[in-house]
Amino acid sequence: MDKKHTVQRISNKKRVKPKVRFNFMIIVIICLLVFATCFVFYMVNANVKGDVLDDNDDEEVPVQITTSAVQEGSDAQQQPEVTEAPAVNRNIVYPLPQSEAKGSKYFENCCLLTDGSLLNISKSTDFKDVLGNSQLGAANCNTMTITSSYGNIKPYEIIKLKKPENLYIMLGYDIGTSPEEDMITNYTSLVSDLHNYLPDMNIYIMQLPPVPATGQESSAMNNDIINSYNSKLLDMAKNIGVYCIDTNTALRGADGAVSGDYWSEEDGWLTSKGYKAIADYILSHTA
Repeated sequence: MDKKHTVQRISNKKRVKPKVRFNFMIIVIICLLVFATCFVFYMVNANVKGDVLDDNDDEEVPVQITTSAVQEGSDAQQQPEVTEAPAVNRNIVYPLPQSEAKGSKYFENCCLLTDGSLLNISKSTDFKDVLGNSQLGAANCNTMTITSSYGNIKPYEIIKLKKPENLYIMLGYDIGTSPEEDMITNYTSLVSDLHNYLPDMNIYIMQLPPVPATGQESSAMNNDIINSYNSKLLDMAKNIGVYCIDTNTALRGADGAVSGDYWSEEDGWLTSKGYKAIADYILSHTA
């Protein structure tokens, strides 16, 4: 009896795995859960620490202080004012040559800053606006305080407030008691600061007058030292771009010393004629 053979055919078709269906609702539920968690965290944090969105409101806002809020003559340390330096005037002739003489009314727009050398000029001339004292010198001109209608403050602060049209400066009779380098350095600093702050103000550096010929051998201040100092004042004026007038020549005699008519041996200062000679020289040597 023949056996039956069964033939098992293998299909060429690959079995297809069941497809995974995408459920959009699951994504929506996850997003809602995340949002709810974040919202709960925000509410807890806001109730405990305050609204985090308002943290920037607590930051300190810098306050701008204007110069009008600073009390004049205050001893508090102030930040230096930054100003642009004016261009140096290369057309100035040094020393300033003689010009057409002005009337005494010119002095109404002038201010003089001086040490003891010209303090009494207002008694003999129409130059009335005089600032300074006998302790003021070139070396301490940035630290010494002087009396004025604005109070007892430094020369720089007074000139800033006065804003004169023409400023004349004679400093330097501390020669022999102060190092010349310190005198020139501090004098230069004062003039530079004033010129930068008030560029339209005419600044005239006045050279020191000569002293009598007698007694110079034993004196720390003689005409050779004065002439050397005056040449440095001329260089300073050139470098800054301000005027310089040779008031030494105005009082100089034939021997290079101060003329006898202009000097009082008794007082050790200029005479009334000496002050008048200085005033006349100023009026005939203007820019």
